[in-house]
Amino acid sequence: MANRFVLNEISYHGAGAIEEIGAESTGRGYKKAFVCSDPDLVKFGVTKKVLDVLEKAGIAYDLYSNIKPNPTVENVKTGVAAFKQSKADYIVAIGGGSSMDTAKAIGIIIANPEFEDVVSLEGVAPTKNKSVPIFAVPTTAGTAAEVTINYVITDARKNRKMVCVDPKDIPVVAFVDPDMMSTMPKGLTAATGMDALTHAIEGYITAGAWELSDMFHLKAIEIISRSLRAAVENKPEGRADMALGEYVAGMGFSNVGLGIVHSMAHPLGALYDTPHGVANAILLPTGMEYNASVSGEKYREIARAMGVEGVDDMSQEEYRQAAIDAVKKLSQDVGIPADLKDIVKKEDISFLAQSAYDDACRPGNPRETSVEEITKLYESLL
Repeated sequence: MANRFVLNEISYHGAGAIEEIGAESTGRGYKKAFVCSDPDLVKFGVTKKVLDVLEKAGIAYDLYSNIKPNPTVENVKTGVAAFKQSKADYIVAIGGGSSMDTAKAIGIIIANPEFEDVVSLEGVAPTKNKSVPIFAVPTTAGTAAEVTINYVITDARKNRKMVCVDPKDIPVVAFVDPDMMSTMPKGLTAATGMDALTHAIEGYITAGAWELSDMFHLKAIEIISRSLRAAVENKPEGRADMALGEYVAGMGFSNVGLGIVHSMAHPLGALYDTPHGVANAILLPTGMEYNASVSGEKYREIARAMGVEGVDDMSQEEYRQAAIDAVKKLSQDVGIPADLKDIVKKEDISFLAQSAYDDACRPGNPRETSVEEITKLYESLL
């Protein structure tokens, strides 16, 4: 069976990358942008940096900001209506995963109106047409939504997140500018950075991993491990490294899938509005422990990429534990909680476990699992 790899047509990296938005817009003949950005980014002037570029290039735009941190079906439906009214011909998504996921769902539905109920997009939907063209401008170094074929929308009626996978939704151009990430507070920098590390580690050990994806994931683990602490301290070199590291991780996992950590994190976001990166960071060491026995020698390379010395002289048990300990130490250093005691209610565990098992990321896990085993994993973190 052939392995498929999907990436952006073009991506720009480095300080000032957003300045290329004008030339890309006019060069492609686009006339009006539908800008998706969340309310806080609009409020604090981050979105304006891109709007200024559009205005300088003479590109008309409408701004849509009815986007929640965990975007809902309703956010998408109102966005579809706003896009139709705007008569725009492309989308500019500015923000983290929330803005970009909303933009992807809007773009897919405009091109494939038979999915306007939104919920029918869950999983691998049989869409026929490519999304409305999307330009993606990340403001967090974590989700890598600017280079992935995935998006996640919350079905508030059922308290669950829908993972949607569609190669037709990938942004045509990504503008990965660390200057757009400089206003992230420490907590958000830490959470999104650990989300990126989770992408890299889960993508490296997932059932669908192969040599091309391994190359991206190992490099991403290396970059993120060396730079997240500095990024949390808002050092320019840390910000620049994390902007690259999260993108490289996205290049990999978008094409091979994830695993049980993400499948367990999604219900926490849906039920408790837990920040996705925080949920992943808490769950990652436990997920790694669960998957260690089926991951061969990969934990040795994870440990090596995270800067652990002497891994070649360690036994398999030792380097597996070293990799897990390195993740725990990084998470602790950037201020992530160590357990779910302040998040999960015991009476919700049954619902959470079933939701995690039903999640689209779960089949990618390298170890077969069950609702009962996922239940025990949640309980172990209380």
